[in-house]
Amino acid sequence: MTSASTHTPWHRPPETVWRKTARFFGDILVPNLIKICVWAWVAFNLGLLLWVLMTSVKSTRDILLGPFALPSHIEWSNYATAWDTAGFGQATLTTLVFVFSSLVIVMGISVPAAYGLARRTDRAASALTAYFAMGLALPMQTVLIPYFVVNTSVGQFMIDWVTGAWDPRIGLVVFYSATATPWTVFVLTAFFRSLPASLEEAAQLDGASPWLTFRKIMLPVARGPVTTIAIITGIGAWNETLLVLFLVPDGAQRTLPAALLNMYYGLQYTSNWGALFAGVVLLVGPIVAVFLWLGRRVIEGATLGANK
Repeated sequence: MTSASTHTPWHRPPETVWRKTARFFGDILVPNLIKICVWAWVAFNLGLLLWVLMTSVKSTRDILLGPFALPSHIEWSNYATAWDTAGFGQATLTTLVFVFSSLVIVMGISVPAAYGLARRTDRAASALTAYFAMGLALPMQTVLIPYFVVNTSVGQFMIDWVTGAWDPRIGLVVFYSATATPWTVFVLTAFFRSLPASLEEAAQLDGASPWLTFRKIMLPVARGPVTTIAIITGIGAWNETLLVLFLVPDGAQRTLPAALLNMYYGLQYTSNWGALFAGVVLLVGPIVAVFLWLGRRVIEGATLGANK
């Protein structure tokens, strides 16, 4: 004699008021508030950018009478005034050389160092990783005076005993690279650790050396994150002002942000606000253009990872 087992259907228990409230806040209210805040922040920044662009072609009279009104006539001469007054020609060349040199040094050190630290498991690698991480906690203000003393002493030594001349911008490149390297090494080390070891094992089975494995396999896989780090480092070098003011005493040898600051001190007494905003556009415009050009590629490359 067989007995048939009866199946009792499962019913979802009724939701309590607390569960309904938590689901409303977690699934509806909070995500929508975050979206609203993000889009509000985007709209604010776009509006600020458009306002700066509009103000850069207005006369001082139009700016004072209507800060948010359209210009009565276009003052393209503001850009010529800003370029000539601030010496943006020499400052642009100096900035480009500074950014390129810093990128070569920082990325040339950080990428191999991060890969080596990520693949080594001994105590020395852990100590070095912790050492680079400590550099992130070191405020720039604490090293300005030592940087200044070292840069001045090295420059004086080079002038007296070696070359007879010294460019303080060399020290600027070296010290900025030293400041930017800990962050790049720390971020890239975390990425290389996330890559599967099977990539290197397959290369070793094919007879590839560690250097060939890094150059031909791991580096192309890490192209997205490396590009992202390079762009962020380049933007930081382009905007660097504090180190420039401390290490480069000659105003003619300073970069664009310092040149804009010098122009502000000069134009504030003539009240040529249109030229000052034109200088801001000349400084910020290239960064915005680079981000619009490479932003999507950077995001796409960073999300591909080892699945490419």
